[in-house]
Amino acid sequence: MKYDVIVIGGGPSGLMASIGAAKNGASVLLVDKGKKLGRKLAISGGGRCNVTNRMETKDLIAHIPGNGKFMHSPFSIFNNEDIIAFFEGMGISLKEEDMGRMFPVNDKAITVVRTLLNKMKELGVETLTDTPVETIRYSDKKVLGITLQNKESIDANAVIIATGGKSVPHTGSTGDGYPWAKAAGHTITELYPTEVPITSEESFIKEKSLQGLSLQGAELTVYNPKGKPIKSHRGDMIFTHFGVSGPIALRCSQYVVKAFKKFPVDSIEMGISIEPDKNEEDFFQELIKRKKELANKAVKNALRGMAPERLLSFYLHRSEIKESVPLGETNNQDLRTLAQLLHDFRFHVHGTLSIEEAFVTGGGVSIKEIHPKRMESRLKQGLYFCGEVLDIHGYTGGFNITVAFSTGFTAGQSAAEQALEHNQGSST
Repeated sequence: MKYDVIVIGGGPSGLMASIGAAKNGASVLLVDKGKKLGRKLAISGGGRCNVTNRMETKDLIAHIPGNGKFMHSPFSIFNNEDIIAFFEGMGISLKEEDMGRMFPVNDKAITVVRTLLNKMKELGVETLTDTPVETIRYSDKKVLGITLQNKESIDANAVIIATGGKSVPHTGSTGDGYPWAKAAGHTITELYPTEVPITSEESFIKEKSLQGLSLQGAELTVYNPKGKPIKSHRGDMIFTHFGVSGPIALRCSQYVVKAFKKFPVDSIEMGISIEPDKNEEDFFQELIKRKKELANKAVKNALRGMAPERLLSFYLHRSEIKESVPLGETNNQDLRTLAQLLHDFRFHVHGTLSIEEAFVTGGGVSIKEIHPKRMESRLKQGLYFCGEVLDIHGYTGGFNITVAFSTGFTAGQSAAEQALEHNQGSST
C-alpha cells in the first residue's frame, strides 16, 4: 500500500495539510491515534473556534512572539484572509469580534470540524483513526513511509508530521512527533509552557483574598530582578486560588518562564495597574480631591468606584487605612501609599502551571532546519512539519490556529507537488 502523502495527526494543522495535499492532486492518508479527528479544534475558543485573526500581517507576526518572522513565507502561500475565504467558501459565515478575532456566526466549533472533515471526504482523503504510528521510516536521504504500532508498514513519497506539542494532552498532543523528528536528525529546542496560568505563593493568594476577582482593561507587567520591565500586556485578568490567569496573564506567562530560566531567583516580580493611563500622581490627586469633598463620608463609601470593591478593601488594608473612618481623618501619607497601589501593585510569582496544563507549547522542531516556503525538512527529502510541533507559538486570540492552518496548507500543497514530481520522474 502506498500513498503520495501521509499526514500524521488530526488536529487543525493536520486536517488542513490533508486538504492542501488532496486539492493539489495527491493521494492522501491521514492517520491519528485518537478515535475522533479535530478534538483540539472542537474545544478551541471555548468551544466556539477562533478560526483566525483579521489583523494586518505585521500585527499578526507581532502577536506570534515565538519565531513569528518565520511565518512571512507560509503567510505568502496561505494567510489569514485566505483562511477566511476558505471557510466562507465552504458555507461557514464568520463574524469579527474584538481585536480581530474571527468566529463562526453560529459560535459552534463542531461546525468547523465537520466542514473540514466533509471537505476531506469530498477530496478523497482516506483516514485511519484509533491507529497509533510507531515510527517513520527513512533512508539516508528521504522518507520511505510509516510503520504502525500493529507493525503494518505504509509507504509514501511524503510524510507530514502534524502531531502538535505537549499541551492539552487529552486531545492527543503528547509530544509523539519529537522522537520521529530527532530520528531524522532534527533539533528539538527546549519545550516549555506558554499561554499558561501563573502561580504565586504570596499570602494573599494562599488565603484566597482575591480569588475569583476579575479586572478589565488592566495592565500586567513582568519585571526582571533589577526592577526593569520585561513585558507588559493590557486587557483582562483574574485572580485564582493559585495565582493569576486570564488573557493578559496567559500572554505574560512565557516571559515569566523565560525570566526563571535566565535569572537564578526563586520568584519574579509582577505589577498590576488597574488604570494604565493614569500615573501615581493622578490617583493621589483624585484621593485628595475626594478627601476635601467627601471628608465626612466613611473611606469605603467615599472611595467607591476607584477600584473594584474587593480590590479596594484589599488595598486599604495594605495601606493601613480603616474603611469605616471618615476620609477626612486619613493622613496624606497613607493616601500616597494607596495611590501607589492603585497605580502599580507589585507581587511575586513563583512559576506557572505545567506544560500539560498550558494552552500552547513553546519550543519544538527547530525552524532553522525547515524550508519556510515549503515546510519541508532541510535534512530529509519528503519530510514535512506543520503546527505546534514546530518551535513557533503565538498568543491566544486566533494566532496559533492561524499558524496551524497556514503551515498545514503550505506543507500539504508542497508535499503534493513534491510527491507528484516523484511519480512523474518514476514513470519516465
